[in-house]
Amino acid sequence: MLFQIKSYLKFLWDSKNEHGVHSPFVFNLLTKCFYDKKPKPEYSILRNYRKSLLNNKNFIEVTDFGAGSKVFKSNRRQISKIASTAGISPKRAELLFRVTNYFQPKNILEIGTSLGLATSALALGNTNAKVITLEGCPQTAGVAKSQLNEFEYNNVDPVITEFENYLEDLQLRLNTATENFDLIYFDGNHSKKATLAYFDLLLPTITNDSVWIFDDIHWSLEMEEAWEIIKNHPKVTVTIDTFQWGFVFFRYEQEKEHFVIRA
Repeated sequence: MLFQIKSYLKFLWDSKNEHGVHSPFVFNLLTKCFYDKKPKPEYSILRNYRKSLLNNKNFIEVTDFGAGSKVFKSNRRQISKIASTAGISPKRAELLFRVTNYFQPKNILEIGTSLGLATSALALGNTNAKVITLEGCPQTAGVAKSQLNEFEYNNVDPVITEFENYLEDLQLRLNTATENFDLIYFDGNHSKKATLAYFDLLLPTITNDSVWIFDDIHWSLEMEEAWEIIKNHPKVTVTIDTFQWGFVFFRYEQEKEHFVIRA
């Protein structure tokens, strides 16, 4: 916790808003998407999805393949508690919806479904998109699938798998076919080794318009180190650090530039 407080204070010192940004691409993203305060009818759907989970007092046995939880001490967890403490916040769910709606990606990959709170925002952002969401824990995935079906998210394909296995299989398929994701949301294993492994395995799928979002980039010193390596990769041209998320773009026409933005 102390590490995150120090990281956040540094973030506040370094961060800017749209007035300190001279890139037209980033300026438009901030003013037309990040800072869009207009109410959206989809927000009520996201609220109802969350409310349904908060009212679910059942327990599940969670299989945790990632870096572990800073909240839960046991793998037997109540669904309502997972939704309230470990899921994406309402504010960030709305931002994720706006980002997806702004870029209109056709193919979306989410690494780490959990209960589907972020999945619902991705799927609502472009209802014509195909959303593949990966979850390693069968019981968690089962709850998410039931929720997504109940709210009629027909454009979501939930897959129960260990992340690296799926991505390695995907890389093999790339040798014989073109398979691209326009938007990838990384919210799975919050460790340096896993994050960089996913980054490398998915690099062959990038296009000029790819949007990658990494969750919890300041979760630990390891994650901050992973974020620095990603920023400095030669194929990465633009990054945006919002403290909670790290946005990565591969726009060939732009000079390399990193932004720290309050969002």
